[in-house]
Amino acid sequence: MDIKILVATHKKYEMPRYSCYLPLHVGKKGKDNLGYVGDDTGENISEKNPYYCELTGVYWAWKNLKADYIGLAHYRRQFKGRNKQKNSLFDTVLSDIEIKELLKETDIILPKKRNYYIENLYDHYKHTMYIEPLDITGEIIKEFYPEYHQNFLKLYKRTSAHMFNMFIMKREYFDKYCEWLFDILGKLEIRMQGKDYDSFHARFYGRVSELLLDIWLETNNLKYKEVPVMSMEKINWLKKGGSFLLAKFTGRRYGKSF
Repeated sequence: MDIKILVATHKKYEMPRYSCYLPLHVGKKGKDNLGYVGDDTGENISEKNPYYCELTGVYWAWKNLKADYIGLAHYRRQFKGRNKQKNSLFDTVLSDIEIKELLKETDIILPKKRNYYIENLYDHYKHTMYIEPLDITGEIIKEFYPEYHQNFLKLYKRTSAHMFNMFIMKREYFDKYCEWLFDILGKLEIRMQGKDYDSFHARFYGRVSELLLDIWLETNNLKYKEVPVMSMEKINWLKKGGSFLLAKFTGRRYGKSF
């Protein structure tokens, strides 16, 4: 069982010590070498990283990586395993043995759903980001993938989702998901030409894709196992919560990541 989990990064960082993890320098094109594999090799869209975020790594894996299972984590966000912390949080990252145990029961591993509680996914996106890219995505799905549109409409009611574009997936499903996802995003690029967002909001392709994973899974009636996710850095929850409330009640969109 050959498993490769990309760890998307744009800087030098501590990495999981298990052999199934592959540090990948996303947005590598034109950047200094970090000593990791770059997403600018082989067939790639590395230059789109300022807009597609970690998806340039997903595309690179789709086109260039040979493995039975392919996954994605982030340098500062990892799947959490059962091991107890000894010296650092990296002692508790989901191990290769744990992954193989889970994959005996399922073909897809996902992070535990993130709950928003006080508003649905559509409203949360509308309050924190520019909503036009998500609306246009819905139009594309209705036109080209109508069998998925009913599940897209659930964004108006659902208050939880598998976020962060994190997954570990059997190759067969990974290929089908990427074919569907990147076709939609390619059509979205065409329809969004001429729209001028700042560098933070221009990354909407990566954010929209976070909401598409569950739509794809549910439409295809695919089963999965959930694993906790942990942040490898401290999160200022007071600041993050305050920004969310400002976005919801005053219309002040997010201006940076947390």
